[in-house]
Amino acid sequence: MASSILISSKFSPFHFPSPKSSLFLPSPTSLHFPSSNPPHFPSFPSKSLPKAKSLLISSSLAPTPPTPLRRPLYIPNHIPDPNYVRIFDTTLRDGEQSPGATLTSKEKLDIARQLAKLGVDIIEAGFPAASKDDFEAVTAIAKEVGNAEDENGYVPVICGLSRCNENDIKAAWEAVKYAKRPRIHTFIATSGIHLEYKLRKSKEEVLDIARSMVRFARSLGCNDVEFSPEDAGRSDREFLYEILGEVIKAGATTLNIPDTVGITMPSEFGQLIADIKANTPGIENVIISTHCQNDLGLSTANTLAGACAGARQVEVTINGIGERAGNASLEEVVMAIKCRGEHVLGGLYTGINTQHIVMSSKMVEDYTGLHIQPHKAIVGANAFAHESGIHQDGMLKHKSTYEIISPEDIGLERSNEAGIVLGKLSGRHALKDRLKELGYELDDEQLGNIFWRFKAVAEQKKRGIDADLIALVSDEVFQPEVVWKLHDLQVTCGTLGLSTATVKLIGADGEEHVACSVGTGPVDSAYKAIDLITKEPVTLLEYSMNAVTEGIDAIATTRVLIRAEKSRISTNILTGEIVQRTFSGNGAGMDIVVSSVKAYIGALNKMLGFKEQYQTKTSIERTPVSA
Repeated sequence: MASSILISSKFSPFHFPSPKSSLFLPSPTSLHFPSSNPPHFPSFPSKSLPKAKSLLISSSLAPTPPTPLRRPLYIPNHIPDPNYVRIFDTTLRDGEQSPGATLTSKEKLDIARQLAKLGVDIIEAGFPAASKDDFEAVTAIAKEVGNAEDENGYVPVICGLSRCNENDIKAAWEAVKYAKRPRIHTFIATSGIHLEYKLRKSKEEVLDIARSMVRFARSLGCNDVEFSPEDAGRSDREFLYEILGEVIKAGATTLNIPDTVGITMPSEFGQLIADIKANTPGIENVIISTHCQNDLGLSTANTLAGACAGARQVEVTINGIGERAGNASLEEVVMAIKCRGEHVLGGLYTGINTQHIVMSSKMVEDYTGLHIQPHKAIVGANAFAHESGIHQDGMLKHKSTYEIISPEDIGLERSNEAGIVLGKLSGRHALKDRLKELGYELDDEQLGNIFWRFKAVAEQKKRGIDADLIALVSDEVFQPEVVWKLHDLQVTCGTLGLSTATVKLIGADGEEHVACSVGTGPVDSAYKAIDLITKEPVTLLEYSMNAVTEGIDAIATTRVLIRAEKSRISTNILTGEIVQRTFSGNGAGMDIVVSSVKAYIGALNKMLGFKEQYQTKTSIERTPVSA
């Protein structure tokens, strides 16, 4: 019999009813669920949570991932397998609301393609009524990604967000209707503070709006409608039960319960889901969803508590990006379910292909310009690094001593364990195979460009490592559409005189433009020379540089954040907040000045792309929201 370890329930977000001070969790094979009550484990009682002093769990906790289960048939308001958890990704909507996380239409489409490879069930592609660019991006995603079947017939649902008004809902439907599985997600606030100060409406008025707008969405021909009571975590329970029951009658198929301000504790949020499940009329005919913000750092814990209490859709973002402190992180939630779903969570599982996590994370990081902190769970640079001598000794003896997840499970292969050693004599085939092992599938043109750049790096280094390849891929593939391209750069600097830079750029028309400038250093003088050519005065808000590997011959990656001096000011019509759009850029190279210039040009290209879009824009301003 396996020995046991005692875990205090003080540190556990999940509480279980028991007459004793401790209890044993039954194995999944011993569980019994009445046919009238779909299994969800562990469960929250519908009234209150008892106080349990401790929780006893078997010490055989070494994660043994279960055999992948087949994704159930998609039915909007029903999941044939009650243990399956749908993954609703809102990176392209809520995630893009992160300050500085501006995405172009091309970048949104690239991320949507990657999310489909990752295997997310629903892609919230944007807020179509917010702007012409958002509408066109969602439409493009619906037409392409929303109709692309994989070998198993999987096609993601494409969702558009809307407020509870006819214009928003019409725009959402017009954008997503081209998808094989379109969804409209509409929301209205329900908490007392929102009703009084933001909406200035009574409960009766909000109830009528929600009911009529869900009915209107269904009348357009959309048979998949999600409804969110914004700020549900602070809403009156009885009003919440009432409004949810009414939208179910009106035709809602998914009820999303958002902790909009990230205020609830895991036990509170789990209880909220359990109470909604117990007290909402018609709840058995819909899917319950969670959307947890990370203001107190509890979004992942709250999301898992919601799933344990019966939610079968979880709303998440890649890298946890989003409004304010962000959202529940897809990679954290998915890997928690993958590692502990069978043993602790009663058999919960998802349809995510976890080997695409690293590629997805890197793409979002590079496109948004939001760097991941090194200690970020699952995808941080230190997530699989071991420096302590005791830990290293354990790892050398057996990796499971200090690693509960294999890096290969998320698409990360240790460079010192790879079978292929790349160097200056390596060919295209070896490079292509290694990139594929790292999760990068590139077309011939991209591969060719990276091949020659890698050869140039390998000429100066004895061997190339994965970090070099990843940096080159980011610099080559994850870039905005080209308006200006760096052709040549020459700088002079030191202690004997002014730093000077001569820059040659190629414009979109193919013409060459040359300028020279002086500055306080080589980067400053190069940026000033670029400004003379582009004639787009900007303010440099952030500048950062990192070496991707150790050693003096390391590739440098640079990130910049800029804002046009005459930047377009818009107003968030929900909050009245003044918003000034910023643009990020990334560059990589063994020369730090070249890397810096590439990052600056990338940010300028992104800004100029948006400027061109807004010159022909006819719809209303983009409106950030957090449903």
